[in-house]
Amino acid sequence: MNDVLLEGREIVKVFPGVRALDGVGLRLTAGSVHALLGENGAGKSTLIKVLTGVHAPDGGRLTWRGEEVRLRSPLEATRTGIGVVHQERNLIPDFSVAENITLQSPPARRGFVDRGAMSEPALRCLAELDLDLDPLRPVRELSVAQQQLVEIAKALYTESRVLLLDEPTASLSPREADRLFGVVRRLTARGTCVVFVSHKLEEVFALCDTVTVLRDGRSVLESSPLAGHTHDDIVNLMVGRAHTAAEMPPRTPDRTAAPVLALDGVSTADGHQDVSLEVRPGEIVGLYGLVGAGRSELVKAVLGLDRITAGEIRMHGTPVRIASPRQALHEFGIGYLTENRKEEGVFLDQPIHRNITVTVWKKLAKALGYVPAAEERKAAQDLVDRLGIRVSGLEQNAGELSGGNQQKVSLAKWLAADTRLLVVDEPTVGVDVRTKHAFHRLLWELAREGLPILLISSDLTEMITLADRVLVMADHRIRGEVDNDGDYERMSGRIIRIIHDRALPAVTTQGEAG
Repeated sequence: MNDVLLEGREIVKVFPGVRALDGVGLRLTAGSVHALLGENGAGKSTLIKVLTGVHAPDGGRLTWRGEEVRLRSPLEATRTGIGVVHQERNLIPDFSVAENITLQSPPARRGFVDRGAMSEPALRCLAELDLDLDPLRPVRELSVAQQQLVEIAKALYTESRVLLLDEPTASLSPREADRLFGVVRRLTARGTCVVFVSHKLEEVFALCDTVTVLRDGRSVLESSPLAGHTHDDIVNLMVGRAHTAAEMPPRTPDRTAAPVLALDGVSTADGHQDVSLEVRPGEIVGLYGLVGAGRSELVKAVLGLDRITAGEIRMHGTPVRIASPRQALHEFGIGYLTENRKEEGVFLDQPIHRNITVTVWKKLAKALGYVPAAEERKAAQDLVDRLGIRVSGLEQNAGELSGGNQQKVSLAKWLAADTRLLVVDEPTVGVDVRTKHAFHRLLWELAREGLPILLISSDLTEMITLADRVLVMADHRIRGEVDNDGDYERMSGRIIRIIHDRALPAVTTQGEAG
């Protein structure tokens, strides 16, 4: 279809001191899946807010089916036919699933909201997502993934002709993401335009047919067929220059060195069976698997957060039992960079210097527990400089930083404690291409300096970029091991075949046929 639904021409949006959008244009046509791409700060969120009536543009014009429109509120945008699912969920926790789905236009009877009539349309929208939920269940009882799908069901209820999805798969498992992609294809088949915002370029190329790329508030590629561009083309447009793994300096870990961490036949109360692995100095060992494979749960058991029921954990060859993350850090030098940086990684309402030095207060403390402010700030500043954390000052609260800089602050606190083994869990979820590359280079350099790293990631490109060896997990067991030769096509094929228990034997070694 070539029916243009919504078009923006020369859109300008200015905030005090910032020209957030500077002549941006895009054209959204019926039946298309349109990728809106750009780094953090490129203007994507501002453009979405202009298209959905949150912000009025300061210049340019919007047209709906060829007629100029002024969207004065999100409700007006919804009534026009423009829906949005934001990355940050916008649900009322104590309301039921049905109440949340029908909130913008609840069924009414004789001028009053008819709660009894909410379940039927809610169930219809949930069925489109193949989501089996009780419509009367409070939203606060749902998992993060279920809440995300309820957000999408809200958009289905309003029958949007243009539907904007902002990082919709950030909290979904691969199976749930596939379900969402099926919904997107059904929507476009009946003429809806879906705008897909994602940092996961693999998803973009699998799903989208058209692309707009923003950089520094400008559209550097506007409503162009995606088929005419490669992965590297898009990355180069987003960041303004080539960003490839080839820029990483040489690093060759010593495979003959004694392991820093070894698991031998470990089983846990969570269901892991006979797990064995080793991590050596300067080595990045990857744990890859689908959501639910048990990777994070395995690490938490090692750190004392779940019960080890069998097997042995060794640090530097000595059998150990770790009772808590605190003991893991202070006795064995294990740092754990959690995937949930906002709730577990940083104290959002505390200054940066306090976040970084929290792991070494005991070491910095003088008599009666007093921590000298000058020493605390010096330790923090050294790591801010080393990691390239972009801050206005050490007194700035961590909650004011971008996601990528928050993750660097979380890493800094473990480096401050002279961590001798670093566990990194989903380190770049929700960060843009440039930040992801910078974080990859940072981990690479740490390993090059001799730090052993255990990397947990669901991002296959990230895994193949960084890991020396990839251990493939499924159903709380290690199903295979692949030496990484850096060839994405060959590596991804071998890893996926292990997950699906095809073709490959239980353990593969470098040099075997792919």
